[in-house]
Amino acid sequence: MAFSEIEYAVADRIATVTLKRPDRLNAFTLTMRGELIEAFDLADADDDVRAVVVTGAGRAFCAGADLGGGGGTFARGDHGDHRGELVDGYPRDGGGTVALRIAQSLKPVIGAINGAAVGVGVTMTLPMDVRLAADTAKFGFVFARRGIVPEAASSWFLPRIVGIAQAMEWAATGRVFPAAEALEARLVSRLYPPDELLPAAYALAREIAGNTSAISIAAVRRLMWSGLSASSPWEAHAADSRLMAELGSSEDAVEGVMSFLEKRPAEFPMKVSRDLPDGIPSWPDDPYRV
Repeated sequence: MAFSEIEYAVADRIATVTLKRPDRLNAFTLTMRGELIEAFDLADADDDVRAVVVTGAGRAFCAGADLGGGGGTFARGDHGDHRGELVDGYPRDGGGTVALRIAQSLKPVIGAINGAAVGVGVTMTLPMDVRLAADTAKFGFVFARRGIVPEAASSWFLPRIVGIAQAMEWAATGRVFPAAEALEARLVSRLYPPDELLPAAYALAREIAGNTSAISIAAVRRLMWSGLSASSPWEAHAADSRLMAELGSSEDAVEGVMSFLEKRPAEFPMKVSRDLPDGIPSWPDDPYRV
């Protein structure tokens, strides 16, 4: 599929999604929004894709919303409603539709943050499973400095990742901060020199693709994210128990045990497209998507 503002490629069972407006520091547009959603649809539908890496072209990851339209950039009806989508009667914010699509992914998502990640450029990364960054990257939840609020469901994601105090400090000041601060607060997992970032992201993706069951990873991803809002460990225990019962006698479980006993690489036969267990926790289908 041809895209105009992102690039989508699959190699070695890894899908790479590259934000590709380098002349605008990969600033976010409604076109980019739609293309990112389509890219994750493609990745989920392709059993050959075992992990997704998201990065930016040029010197930025994403500098936030494209402000080229001037003061009306965030005016109601001009941002997030290009297909008539409403939530509670209001036009949906574009970053939120991307974040929720990433949250629904059945494949693990690795952010390779190669440069500035500001506004939606950072909030879109919050539902990614692992965020790696260049040690030269900068981050900013700058919304209050633009007279708006953090979007992309970041009021749910960010406090769960870094805690409410850190989330509020960043959101209340709107300041841009360096990669070292992002690492200290665990917004990102590791830092790398810029030329080592993508190789590190691909190494992690290959470790997933080469050693694990795709069904297990899809189930683990849903268990982890849904567990963040579980009411108690007993609720998590019930979800674990359902999936242990469903997967314990599956072809992948048999292969996982036998490959270990036989000291050989596993060749898991089950496919995400056809073999997802009924007990997998579900993030609901997006009721507002048309």
